[in-house]
Amino acid sequence: MSTKTAPAAAALKQITHLAAALKAPRITESATRLAEHARDAGWTHEDYLAAVLEREVAARNASGAQLRIRAAGLAAAKTLDDFDFEHQPAARTPVQALASGAWLAEHRNVVLLGPPGTGKTHLATALGIAAARTGHRVLFATANEWVTRLSEAHQRGRLEAELTRLRRYPLIIVDEVGYLPFEQDAANLFFQLVSSRYEHASLILTSNLPFSSWAGVFRDQVVAAAMIDRIVHHADVIALKGASYRLRDRGIDTLPSIKAEQDSLH
Repeated sequence: MSTKTAPAAAALKQITHLAAALKAPRITESATRLAEHARDAGWTHEDYLAAVLEREVAARNASGAQLRIRAAGLAAAKTLDDFDFEHQPAARTPVQALASGAWLAEHRNVVLLGPPGTGKTHLATALGIAAARTGHRVLFATANEWVTRLSEAHQRGRLEAELTRLRRYPLIIVDEVGYLPFEQDAANLFFQLVSSRYEHASLILTSNLPFSSWAGVFRDQVVAAAMIDRIVHHADVIALKGASYRLRDRGIDTLPSIKAEQDSLH
């Protein structure tokens, strides 16, 4: 071993030991890969150190994002890049404005309204993934699944504790509001979920029904009105229109009731 390479090998061994102590084993790989380039390019010690640490932070962020995405319970890995905005051109600008996640810091909500198959769940999922990638914890479930969860907590005498725990998630996604009507107890639990997050944390909700039809879902005009008031006070409401994506290659232009639902969204 030459006199030049011996100190480098010793330094690399020390870096490996220190990286393991810091529980950052990827630092060794980055340090080794960048060392020769740094010498050839005449980097300062500060440049080299910054480059190594930058790669470690990027790797940790990517790893953390994947953990948050898996923990969110998202139905599928769908992104905004995958979405066909040609099918929903009016949604492009408002949705892309949400991609940065800045709205989460303001505890705003997003409501996606439209007939089945128009991309509501895709967009909700994509915004959830974008939020997870920017460091936010996310949870996804259908409206009925959320009610079941809260009902079980209520039966155990843990409803307030569960609502408090959920408030620690900057974003929860409630899919399929309105697909099935709620009994009164379920409607009250859902109202408590919405109220507990009002001006504290964000919601994304998807629904096949306009707000004017929510009284039928919750079987109580007063509860529905109070809930809608809290949801839309700080919210971006995006209406999706047109025929179902899932039917576009099957020679079927529409589904029963879609025209009535579309007319009600105007």
